[in-house]
Amino acid sequence: MPTQWLYGLFGGILIGLSATLLLAFNGRIAGISGMVNGATTFTTAKVWRWLFLLGLVAGGLVYEYALAPQPTPTYPFAPATMIGAGLLVGFGTRMSNGCTSGHGVCGLGRLSGRSLVAVITFMAAGIVTVFMTRHLLGWV
Repeated sequence: MPTQWLYGLFGGILIGLSATLLLAFNGRIAGISGMVNGATTFTTAKVWRWLFLLGLVAGGLVYEYALAPQPTPTYPFAPATMIGAGLLVGFGTRMSNGCTSGHGVCGLGRLSGRSLVAVITFMAAGIVTVFMTRHLLGWV
């Protein structure tokens, strides 16, 4: 446990480095919702988008099955709840014109005022949600 923070530090460095390299060499922002949208839209689909998304999944799998000191805990959420939450997140990313990775990692790094407002909104919504579900509703 004393070195657990190194995983977070290394992961953060990799995220920042990949976002910086994508912007420097491709002129693109590493927002995942935009990446998925571009990869699944047939007219603008690019191989690099699919490779970037594959790298995200592969990185998580490598960590979980090769590097993690213990398995990631799972919680028995109902599939309907997960689907509903996913749809709400998708709606929110479209409404805010980007996701947490686009605004939080890339937008704040570019000193975007719009991204600062979006990140404050994301964080406030998360804090309110945790407070309501844990403290008011008693969910774990």
